[in-house]
Amino acid sequence: MRKTAFDYVRPPAVAGRFYPANPAELRRSVETYLSEAQPTGPKASEVRAPKAVIAPHAGYVFSGSVAGSAFAPFLPDKYHIARIVLIGPAHFVRVRGLAAPEWDAFSTPLGTIPVDSGLLSVLKTLPQVTISNQPHAAEHCLEVELPFLQVVLEQFMILPLVAGDANANEIADVLEKVWGGPETRIVVSSDLSHFFDYPTARQLDSETARAILALEPDALGEESACGRAPIRGLLEAARRFGLKASLLDLRNSGDTAGPRQEVVGYGAFAFA
Repeated sequence: MRKTAFDYVRPPAVAGRFYPANPAELRRSVETYLSEAQPTGPKASEVRAPKAVIAPHAGYVFSGSVAGSAFAPFLPDKYHIARIVLIGPAHFVRVRGLAAPEWDAFSTPLGTIPVDSGLLSVLKTLPQVTISNQPHAAEHCLEVELPFLQVVLEQFMILPLVAGDANANEIADVLEKVWGGPETRIVVSSDLSHFFDYPTARQLDSETARAILALEPDALGEESACGRAPIRGLLEAARRFGLKASLLDLRNSGDTAGPRQEVVGYGAFAFA
């Protein structure tokens, strides 16, 4: 029997691999990425506080600076944000629709973040949502975003979701259910193209960026992004709610910390 609200906690799965396991080192790393992000589009200070962002989820040495560009626009609104709906692709477990966890909280070396059980209960009525820890247990795509949120925000809750076989409308319907007001923001976790040579990746990622900025979910193909399902859902929700997208950063691992024979693309986008 649970004694406290946080007795059932998901431990970090990729600390020490995707990001530093030492809390002080991790905080310094995230603060550096936030301060040194170099957006290719509007500067973070010029972007109206976004309702939603798309951020990459690779190891910090590769995509941390691009992730910093995605999360920095939340800083001016940090005291007003109480809830993050966090959604990414299921990399390791086949999922029909979307899966939410049973855990009460998620932990990182920077501390423990509660899961919003009230918001989760709203989703249990939707047929495309299942409740299972299995898709979340080894999944990195949500975990790597948490330290950025912990550094940027004060106190907040999360609604963690991984998406598998789900279409844009199914995911947009979920987002519409939990849309909330200015206290609720959405983070979609996704890298872009995978393992193409540098020129090919730049072309593919530019095409993906154009589709995202045009809010055209059907224009995202199989090679566009590992998180194309949640991105498609966000684009459909953005159309429903009249949001506009801005490109903050668009690079790949060949620009940040890797060779250029096979690269992974990263993009930071804001929706307001």
